[in-house]
Amino acid sequence: FYGLSFLVCLVALMTRRRFLARAALLGVFLGLLPHTLGMVWRMMIMGRPPMTNLYATFLFVAWVCVALGLMVEWLQRNSLGTLISSTTGLILLMISARFSSQGDTLGVVVAVLDSNFWLSTHVVTITMGYAGCFAAGVVGHLYLLQALRKPLHDPGLQSTLRAIYGLLAFGLIFSFLGTMLGGVWADQSWGRFWGWDPKENGALLIVLWCAIIFHARIAGMIGPVGVAAGSVLGVIVVLMAWLGINLLGVGLHSYGFTSGLARNLWISVAFELAFVAGTPWFIRRPSVSR
Repeated sequence: FYGLSFLVCLVALMTRRRFLARAALLGVFLGLLPHTLGMVWRMMIMGRPPMTNLYATFLFVAWVCVALGLMVEWLQRNSLGTLISSTTGLILLMISARFSSQGDTLGVVVAVLDSNFWLSTHVVTITMGYAGCFAAGVVGHLYLLQALRKPLHDPGLQSTLRAIYGLLAFGLIFSFLGTMLGGVWADQSWGRFWGWDPKENGALLIVLWCAIIFHARIAGMIGPVGVAAGSVLGVIVVLMAWLGINLLGVGLHSYGFTSGLARNLWISVAFELAFVAGTPWFIRRPSVSR
């Protein structure tokens, strides 16, 4: 349903047919319904919050991204939110299918995660931060692609830029809260609030990266294109904090399936770097009047 919604949404944006835009939005809701029911059933079966392993994080991040896209659509009503929801839902659920094929996804919870309270607070919060930054990165891609054929003062581009700001702010807030809650959990479990563990560093990097983008924009060091490019690069930061930590094999947070992950992760990183390096050169800058 997410994939079908994505295709219909693209056609709706090209033809500007309102009935197609509504059909695409309906497709998102039709996908969100079994998505939500599946997560609820998993929670009921396991007696746990929505995330207990790496596979489940993809389900939850996809769900949050779809919900954020629907919120953007409710605020802007221009099919941008529908495109966000369908794109993120499709990509993340396709990735989750790879993890589900590796074995039982309802297995015993890893010992370090055996706490329903902290699973429902720290893990949920920090993962919502991942979702906000990932969704902002997806919108960053859309902004740079739109800017290839539209002037930067175009109203459509401005609405896309506002979505980036909102999603980045959401990611920053929840990443910060999740990091703080994780420190409290670490203090209770391991006797220290912060230990420069790779996973802790990854969460901190997400917070710092989002803060850098906002501060650089306020200080006039970057413009709208820089904000969009920064949000795209933020996807790399999220991927490293979310998945890359497991490849190191060190630290107290080194758990989760990693077989075959490195190659795909580095391909994704290379693609994002190439996209950010190449796209801005072709964006039309506003002419300077004498």
